[in-house]
Amino acid sequence: MSHHEHDHEGSVTGTTAPTPAPTTDLTTGTTGRPEDEMLPPPQLLGYGVQHILSMFGGVIAVPFIIGGVAGLSASDTALLVSGALFVSGLATILQTIGVPFFGSRLPLVQGISFASVSTMITIVTAESDGERGLRVVFGAVIVSTLIGLVIAPVFSRVVRFFPAVVTGSVITVIGLSLLPVAGGWVTGQEPSASGAAVALAAVALLLVLVFAKTPMLSRLAILLALVVGTVVAALAGQTTWNGSDAAIVAIPTPLAFGAPVFAWGAIVSMTIVVLVIMVETTADILAVGEVVGTDVDNKRIAAGLRADMVSSAIAPLFNSFPATAFAQNVGLVALTGVRSRYAVAVGGGVLAILGLSPLLAAVVGLLPLAVLAGAGIVLFGSVTASGIRTLGKVDYDGTNNMIIVATAIGFGVVPIAWPQFWGAFPDWWQTVFDSEISAAAIVAFVLNLFFNVLLPGTPKDPTDVAAAPATQVRADEADVLARGGSFTAGRPVLPPEESS
Repeated sequence: MSHHEHDHEGSVTGTTAPTPAPTTDLTTGTTGRPEDEMLPPPQLLGYGVQHILSMFGGVIAVPFIIGGVAGLSASDTALLVSGALFVSGLATILQTIGVPFFGSRLPLVQGISFASVSTMITIVTAESDGERGLRVVFGAVIVSTLIGLVIAPVFSRVVRFFPAVVTGSVITVIGLSLLPVAGGWVTGQEPSASGAAVALAAVALLLVLVFAKTPMLSRLAILLALVVGTVVAALAGQTTWNGSDAAIVAIPTPLAFGAPVFAWGAIVSMTIVVLVIMVETTADILAVGEVVGTDVDNKRIAAGLRADMVSSAIAPLFNSFPATAFAQNVGLVALTGVRSRYAVAVGGGVLAILGLSPLLAAVVGLLPLAVLAGAGIVLFGSVTASGIRTLGKVDYDGTNNMIIVATAIGFGVVPIAWPQFWGAFPDWWQTVFDSEISAAAIVAFVLNLFFNVLLPGTPKDPTDVAAAPATQVRADEADVLARGGSFTAGRPVLPPEESS
């Protein structure tokens, strides 16, 4: 995958900012790297909050998704929301400020990864009890991220085995697998949806589209749509308040749902997800390094990956999920030109403080699932679109990459279309291949090894699938047709009056 773009959580710009002159770090009085710039406190807070606002909707969406699938009450889902905010904040501080061997010391915002959602849903639904399913997820996250922590120092050397043809296929399947979740939020898992639920989802979707088209508000389109949609739902009597006894500030309860449960199949599936997350984090580190105009080497990537993995390993202790770099915030760095990692660190502090407030979590808990579904159509669809954009960088001419993409996406869609397809297979097999992302990742990885690594080279006679041309109408072709022309053997022929 290109380090300019990807993403289980949004889009990222490919804009390259000019390399700035070295700046002065006011804490030391010495000239250092551009990301070490220390801004005045009001600016640090303002820019930090801006980063948080741009990714807040993505952070709270994951606990809502998993809480809904697990059948948790509003108060228990609020625990997941608090944990997500708290862990994301601490992970952001570690990534930006850093300690020896941990943290890239770059302006990277950490948030709960969308790449893990599909696999976590599969693990939760495989258990008869939702809370036990959560505990299995937590156990799988701990083990898989510790594995990631061990391989972090050498990962930059093996990332070549995860090119765009692999990661693009996986990210596309992630988005496709999440779209049915949005439908379930509208229907409430019933056979059909109520008129009120469809109306709320439609209002939320419309709000996203309007805000996305509005200058100055487009970066906050998802968050603003959720807020306004919830207000509309409250006026229509479609919200429930469960925060009467919520404390303003409280330390998160560790392991609120019980001790983690360690299941072999779940660990295998989550380890595959962690490898994908590590590819995305590596891409983000490279991208933000380019935007900031600073040096990024293997040691810096390894330190960033260690921070990613240790934060994710600790996350289940606070009832949360894997935390990874958010791509949309890399785009925000390029858009604003604010390269200071300290501004992002302040934003992480704000996130952590918000995670310490059960009252805030209860306020977030007012959000109806139907409103979240309307925004989720765009949110999840953008993941699919990001995967397609990544696949657009793949070279299909005279290669077997088309076969890899077709087979990987096919295996990924099977459990979406036929949830019981692997029902006759052993439990561990079902846990791995009932996960759309695991199935797609394994198939794409193995086929890429077969076609492009173990047996590299351009085939003399590609298969019919690989040899097929791209199905598209180019702008110049459309112009010829609009002018009444035609094509002979692929060459444009204009009408006589146009030719003269």
